[in-house]
Amino acid sequence: MTATTTSAATNRIGLSLNDYKGGPSTLCAGCGHDAITAQIIRACYELGVEPHRVAKLSGIGCSSKTPAYFLNRAHGFNSVHGRMPSVATGVTLANRDLLALGVSGDGDTASIGLGQFAHMVRRNVPIVYIVENNGVYGLTKGQFSATADVGSTLKSGVMNELPPIDVCMLALQLGCTFVARSFSGDPRQLVALLQAAIAHRGTAVLDVVSPCVTFNNHEGSTKSYQAARDHDMPLHQLGFIPAFAPIETEIEPGEVREVGLHDGSRLVIRKLDRDHDPSDRQAAIRLLLEGEGKQELVTGLLHLRTDGEALPERLNLVDAPLARLADAQVKPGPDVLAKLMAELA
Repeated sequence: MTATTTSAATNRIGLSLNDYKGGPSTLCAGCGHDAITAQIIRACYELGVEPHRVAKLSGIGCSSKTPAYFLNRAHGFNSVHGRMPSVATGVTLANRDLLALGVSGDGDTASIGLGQFAHMVRRNVPIVYIVENNGVYGLTKGQFSATADVGSTLKSGVMNELPPIDVCMLALQLGCTFVARSFSGDPRQLVALLQAAIAHRGTAVLDVVSPCVTFNNHEGSTKSYQAARDHDMPLHQLGFIPAFAPIETEIEPGEVREVGLHDGSRLVIRKLDRDHDPSDRQAAIRLLLEGEGKQELVTGLLHLRTDGEALPERLNLVDAPLARLADAQVKPGPDVLAKLMAELA
């Protein structure tokens, strides 16, 4: 799978790359989430997606701020914490002409939103569901999230002893029809996976490991936030975010590579090659289990099923979006209601 490249100033529908951008990011400089935003912009631009036919959806968290940074001509809905799948279900049923593009986080998905996520997947709601996965709660000072690996440590040195929830594994077990994982620092792979997910009809879960630059500051650094607070006498309560450069790497199919993170730790990434059959769900599960045993992050298209019936088809909805039907077409008249009441008597 390769990403489509466009060299012209405008794409096939006459829009420039700038037409797919949003407002300026307020996230920390070097945040992996911004790298994901850049690839969403690139994927939509290269595919010629019409921005006004996109519904951007999110919950709560650093990740859920990112829809403001792309496709400023699209519709948007920032839902409450963990409840974005319910809103997405309503959007896709009310207007089948819209492309639902949801951005969530590891807390929004794997903690408070776990139940909503599970039912969205089992219903095969047509949505591109991106999980920006950094293993910490960035908005509440970097506590472990439900996806944090056993043995990982906080800046304080506290070690995580709980097993992680693997979002891809869970999606596979629930029968998700498109499951993929990527790394925010691998733009070539990520844009290709995004384009494939946009073209998919059904739930497309894309788990993207996105390092948190702020909470990768390690204990013992004399330039860390904690060291500054311990030895300074501030006149005002101020904060400073270091401008780390985004992490990027080129990984060939089938290659295993170690990637250095900002705090000196290493991330081992294995990119799937052409020998993997995405239609084989059991093979995808085995790959994730093997990667877990080797402490490798397996990336690529893990699973794809094209015969899954999406929720609108399962409900036998009419082709016209429900939001565009006249009241007389969606509201039963008194005679219909009387007949229903008679049947219940």
